[in-house]
Amino acid sequence: MRPALLSISLAGAFERPRSWWRGFWRKLIQILPQGLYARSALIVIAPMVILQCVLTYVFMERHWQQVTNRLSTVLTQDIAALIDLHQTFPGTDDNLMRIAQERLRIDAEFLPKGPLPPALPKPFFSIVDAALSNEIRRQISRPFWLDTVGRSNLIEIRIQLDDAILRVVAYRSAAYASNSYIFLLWMVGTSFVLIVVATLFLRNQIKPILSLAGAAEEFGKGRDPEFRPLGAREVRRAGFAFIEMKRRIERAIEQRTTMLNGVSHDLRTVLTRFKLSLALMGDGEEAQELQKDVAEMQRMLEAYLAFARGAAGESAVKIDMIEFLEELRFDAERDGFDVAIAYSGDPMVALRPDAFKRCLANLIGNAENHAKHVAVEALRDKRFLTIHVDDDGPGIPAKFREDVFRPFFRIDEARNQDIGGTGLGLAIALDIARSHGGDITLSESFMGGLRATVRVPV
Repeated sequence: MRPALLSISLAGAFERPRSWWRGFWRKLIQILPQGLYARSALIVIAPMVILQCVLTYVFMERHWQQVTNRLSTVLTQDIAALIDLHQTFPGTDDNLMRIAQERLRIDAEFLPKGPLPPALPKPFFSIVDAALSNEIRRQISRPFWLDTVGRSNLIEIRIQLDDAILRVVAYRSAAYASNSYIFLLWMVGTSFVLIVVATLFLRNQIKPILSLAGAAEEFGKGRDPEFRPLGAREVRRAGFAFIEMKRRIERAIEQRTTMLNGVSHDLRTVLTRFKLSLALMGDGEEAQELQKDVAEMQRMLEAYLAFARGAAGESAVKIDMIEFLEELRFDAERDGFDVAIAYSGDPMVALRPDAFKRCLANLIGNAENHAKHVAVEALRDKRFLTIHVDDDGPGIPAKFREDVFRPFFRIDEARNQDIGGTGLGLAIALDIARSHGGDITLSESFMGGLRATVRVPV
């Protein structure tokens, strides 16, 4: 075989067990619990229970094996004594059977001489069978037949003598010490105690982690969580790091808001001077063109500041979404548009109302600029508030649906060339949705145009 072919075959031979092992681990991971609490409980409880089972089985089985051997030795000694008396004192078989029943608690009888029954198959658990067989061979050294399976609580032994066959029936407890129920009780009891202790311990350890996760989730939704680090040293360290990160983010937002307020005041002052100067110039053609430019500049300035400001300084409050959507519909009617509204689910939702209104107003306004009919459908379930804004306009090609969320990106040629804008409407809407911990996606609408879907956690 060529070296290249040999290397390929060896690589394939090693790759097969590796791929099987990877597949096995994937299936095992799918079966194992996914939660931290369940995984921690499994990590703590499983080794303890397995170790307890092994130790209990090894030591208890060894102890009861010794007890079984001793009981088998005593029973065999009694049978050997009966055989010796039968051979030493002929004609006393009736007395021997009576003594065996009254004193030794075994039923013994002497059968006529003949062949022994055929050997029976060995039982699966052959502890008593092996112990009795070894003792009979060692103490009596005669052909024998043994039945430890036929009747569950009895043992039958037949031993071939010179002039007869000794048949002995004894209780199983006389030769075997059963420990199954003791083993089960011990395992169930100790496992229950271990599970209870581990559950109580893990619950106290997992609770601070869940509290930290909840605080981070609340902060991601734009709310102000009440959080105090608790638990183990590492968990408290993560909690203090989260609090410090929260303070830095809030300080950065506050500084940005202060800066934007200053910039907004200064620029609005300059625009006001422009307006006053244009008012003093009269109503000439040049003044009218300048007034249009100033108005356009003011509109663009407001859009830029709205995008940069985001939802800073506003707290989340419970609002009635039905009334909230009705206000948006009324605003659209005042602008001359007809917007259909539908809502289902619990109407009370915690949001930043002004910011979220700006988000939906931007989406509805974007639809109104490029379509004749607009429909808004909202659904509240246990985890999310989902709002669909559908229109019958030209839509947006799939290749541009990610790009339109970039600031200042415009595809007027794909929508309506008569409509201008700053290219910030969808960017502002996405920024507000993400500040609530949600997102916005674009897809095809059942009305033939564009569907904008806002999904935020509740």
